[in-house]
Amino acid sequence: MAAMVMTGCLHISAQDQYINHKSMSQKINSMVSEYSGMCTVKSLVKTAGGKDIWVITVGTGNKDNKPGIAILGGIEGSHILGKELAFGFAELLLKNSSSPEIKGLLDKVTFYVFPDVSPDATEQFFAPVKYERIANSRSTDDDRDFLFNEDPFEDLNNDGLITLIRVSDQAGTFMESDEDRRIMVPAQVSKGQKGSYFVYSEGIDNDKDNLFNEDPEGGVSFNRNLSYNYEEFGTHAGLHPVSEPESKAVLDFLFDHFNIYATFAFGPQDNLGQPMKAAERTGNSTQPSQRPQTFEQGQFQGQFQHSDLMRMTGQERKFTSILKSDEAINKLVSEKYHEITGIEGAPAAKSPPGNFMEWAYFHYGRYSFSTPAWWFPVEREKNAEVMFLKFAEENKIEDVFVPWTEIIHPDFPDKKTETGGIRPFTMINPPAEKLEDLITKNYQFIIAVAAMHPELEFLDINVEKSEGNLFRLTLKVHNKGIFATCAESGALNMWTRLMRIKLETSKNQKFLSGQPIQRLPRLEGGQSEELNWVILGKGTVKISAGAINTGIISTSAELK
Repeated sequence: MAAMVMTGCLHISAQDQYINHKSMSQKINSMVSEYSGMCTVKSLVKTAGGKDIWVITVGTGNKDNKPGIAILGGIEGSHILGKELAFGFAELLLKNSSSPEIKGLLDKVTFYVFPDVSPDATEQFFAPVKYERIANSRSTDDDRDFLFNEDPFEDLNNDGLITLIRVSDQAGTFMESDEDRRIMVPAQVSKGQKGSYFVYSEGIDNDKDNLFNEDPEGGVSFNRNLSYNYEEFGTHAGLHPVSEPESKAVLDFLFDHFNIYATFAFGPQDNLGQPMKAAERTGNSTQPSQRPQTFEQGQFQGQFQHSDLMRMTGQERKFTSILKSDEAINKLVSEKYHEITGIEGAPAAKSPPGNFMEWAYFHYGRYSFSTPAWWFPVEREKNAEVMFLKFAEENKIEDVFVPWTEIIHPDFPDKKTETGGIRPFTMINPPAEKLEDLITKNYQFIIAVAAMHPELEFLDINVEKSEGNLFRLTLKVHNKGIFATCAESGALNMWTRLMRIKLETSKNQKFLSGQPIQRLPRLEGGQSEELNWVILGKGTVKISAGAINTGIISTSAELK
């Protein structure tokens, strides 16, 4: 199927505000009655804060038995835009499901949409006191002093926002920026600069350890709690990988759905603005080899040998950069993203331990794409806050800075103390009036990329008759999609289904050469695998090929 970009029949309700979890849940439940034949909705689990983790499945027919794409929002709790984009995608997909283009796509691809995997954290945007929260509602001892949630944020100026406090002090380590005096920056002694302020998060040192707000409410971050590059004892990482009900439920769902071949995440990680690069390999290092033929006749067997792991990168047992053929797909998809969204530049790379984008590629073995979807340009070695205020002014984005205002602070009774700074959420989430345009463009992008899904077909089927009712059957299995039949990172992953081809003969027929069931190798887009058999006896041979993540194709051949 050629890539397509929907330019007509796009309709989305006027959206001029972000929606909270309750409103989103009500809208999700209404989808079931309105699109009952096309959509199913399920709550996978409730978080520690009692909020549902929803998954919306959109497709036709046997939804779990065709290539699937998972789309996730709320990857990072402070990135509330991601929730809007994921849910908005599901809304637009269903609203356009009766159009010929989308109906044809849904006949071949299933979409699994997780609108918000961090609802405990994203709800802080709608709370009476707003701060950029990334952790769930599990009570944790963040500063490991055997006390829980004992040093929270305090709104000292009663404006409903947690910003900063600055304390005038000749021994201070911060100074006002020369580029924008509203912004506090570290003084650089090497440049002859002298500090005159200390800067802290807005709050009080409740436990008198000279730290502010280091042990607030919650918790564990979904985007720090996954198994790839997990950081033990890391901030918001949890007691162990996948320790939280929501992270376990989401990963269990993904692992159980072998048909998923790609994931799209809306969060701080990015490989669409700037695609990932493969590492240069030298010496005897190799790309991952194909799994050996270790299945039993007529059955799938997903295990592989220890020696295969050793061949993944020469003598290395794991790889830590994108593999070459996956790099090419990432580059292609990145170019498509820029083309459709019109977005330019790329945010600075952020790869905290345990994040979803890297887990989905390195551990789940799927094509993994992620984007913040909105950002402002930051020049190298420039202060990001200064650049944001400049960007906001040029783009007429208002109410992004809280002016410095003097307060009385119990920890600094004899020093001038002020609260102020950039409003929470504004540097990573756009004004609400931009949501409709962002949802539409990202919807168009995902639809265009979904049309590149792996898709098998039979080519050059030929039956050659010899003496004595001997027949040679030859054919090619061809991947006419742009995506490979699985990511190269998944070629040795036990959670990736093997492709196979199966021949069913009549009772009076017998195989003389070739097997009734054979494994098919991973096929790049446009690549084919040729097979042949010698069969004794006339009759009809039924042929099927593929895997759940590529779709199963079937045909028949007459031996006569």
